[in-house]
Amino acid sequence: MAWTFVVVFSNYVKPLKIADGSLMFRFRAIDLRTFGVAMFEAAGCIREDAITVIDHLVESSLFGHDSHGSLRMYEYIDQIQAGTFNPKGRPRIERERGVTACIDGDGALGQVAGRLAVETGAGLARLHGVGVVTVRNCSHLGRIGAYPLAVARQGLMGLAFVNAGRLGRQIPPYGGIDGRISTNPVAFSAPRPDQDPILVDMTTSVVAEGKIRVAHNRNESVPAGWITDSEGRPTCDPGAYVGPPSGAILPLGGVVAYKGYCLGMMVEMFGGILSGEGTANGELTVRSNGMLLTVYDPSFFCEADQYAAELEGLIQHVLSSRVDPSIGRIRLPGGPEFETSRERLAQGIPVDDTTWSRIIERANSLGLDTETWASRAMSA
Repeated sequence: MAWTFVVVFSNYVKPLKIADGSLMFRFRAIDLRTFGVAMFEAAGCIREDAITVIDHLVESSLFGHDSHGSLRMYEYIDQIQAGTFNPKGRPRIERERGVTACIDGDGALGQVAGRLAVETGAGLARLHGVGVVTVRNCSHLGRIGAYPLAVARQGLMGLAFVNAGRLGRQIPPYGGIDGRISTNPVAFSAPRPDQDPILVDMTTSVVAEGKIRVAHNRNESVPAGWITDSEGRPTCDPGAYVGPPSGAILPLGGVVAYKGYCLGMMVEMFGGILSGEGTANGELTVRSNGMLLTVYDPSFFCEADQYAAELEGLIQHVLSSRVDPSIGRIRLPGGPEFETSRERLAQGIPVDDTTWSRIIERANSLGLDTETWASRAMSA
């Protein structure tokens, strides 16, 4: 944290001081959205695309996934300025056959390509009952659960598999030490009439890499069982993962981590091979994610009242279980995200001082006047 940052911004806000002495700010979602749209427009995005990207990032932070929210505001700007991705890229349907479509992202921001994937998949599903769409050649797609959730909000069901193209350095194979595949998320969402959708958004590793970098920014340790150092030794220090030399993130599953490893391999094939983006081969940078998004229209398979009755019956059966006192409650898939969203809408989105200072640095480099931005923070 730069000293000038403390001097300038301590005049405007009363930030929350966290355990290690660093600072945490809270911002209203609407204010972070305003800052972000201004940044991405200044970086060369048309306004519609800037809104698409920032709405995705702000919702990610509202859901508690800061690793795919505020953290990415400055990272995406860095990638645009480095020429890695094209802020004016126009994703297009490269091939369409039957219920399938292949999208080339034209080097655009991932959320812009993802928007076309959702629109295309939903359209195919309404026409045929199923729509299967792949995406390649774009930037980081962000929080993968956003895409199935977008179709669930339209009354459809969605399933996504996403790899990191040829990147293969984070997750070791079961029985190995060195990272060889990526975190490879799987996401699913289904509509629930008059209620929050069911939402599954998970990596096939124990945790997403971004959450480790958030802890690193905040000088916090991570839970045991998440990461190893460069020699394969368990550690709670995110710096031992970040390196150099870098460590590894463990596959999902603990004592049955071979299951997470197998799921990760499956996602490599679904997301990487079918999209045409490719699979892990040891490259140290990500050119693009590869995504396979499948959308289902439940009305092609069952009547609406049957769908609602069966889903509600399943939910009530699950919720009727006795509660484990060590956990305290039963929540449905997606419940933590929706609850966190409502809390953060009321209380503000927390942004650590490292992330905030980097957002300000990038905004200033784009010629934006940020003098009053921190004054919009909510009181701690």
